[in-house]
Amino acid sequence: MKLSDGEKLILLMLTELYEKLDVNGEIEPEFIRSAIFSDKTWSIPWKYVGIPFEDQNTPPVVKEVLDILDMWSFIEYSYSRLNDEEKSILVKMSDVFGKNPKFKGFDGNHETEYMSTAMFLVNDLDRFSEFKGRDFNSHMSVVDAYSRMLEKYSPIVDRSYHEPLTPEQLAEILNEQIHPSNRKWHNKNLKLDGTT
Repeated sequence: MKLSDGEKLILLMLTELYEKLDVNGEIEPEFIRSAIFSDKTWSIPWKYVGIPFEDQNTPPVVKEVLDILDMWSFIEYSYSRLNDEEKSILVKMSDVFGKNPKFKGFDGNHETEYMSTAMFLVNDLDRFSEFKGRDFNSHMSVVDAYSRMLEKYSPIVDRSYHEPLTPEQLAEILNEQIHPSNRKWHNKNLKLDGTT
């Protein structure tokens, strides 16, 4: 949703009136304020689906973050379904990333738009509630790694009809976090049985 500066000002004034008059309506003034101040006005039609807004284009970064959150949600779910033996297999196949894989967010210094979008989706739009309360700051750039993971993840999930991922599938996806230029070194130092 594109709002002019004047429309933003009017909406912000209305949210103040709502709160001052203690109006209990369907529109949440705090959410509207948050959407405007964080430049996430695309989220207003998402929140109020009953209002017939004009069709909106979802910003590309929002689509990408949604795909990443969806992927990590399914990775964590699949990991929670593994038994101890399967977890051990995963660690052997993905020694760096296979120990309790968790979504760590995005880099707060260089991937701020990704990070703020993920936080807004989880905390303000109540999507992916399993990530609530997390820091969302990975303290290192991860978008490229997540993109490589998504390339592996999408066809695997499509073929498996959304059944929980196996240890082998999880390892294949998680190992994409290793940059291609470092894989030769990593594989040379990791024997096939998972020992170093």
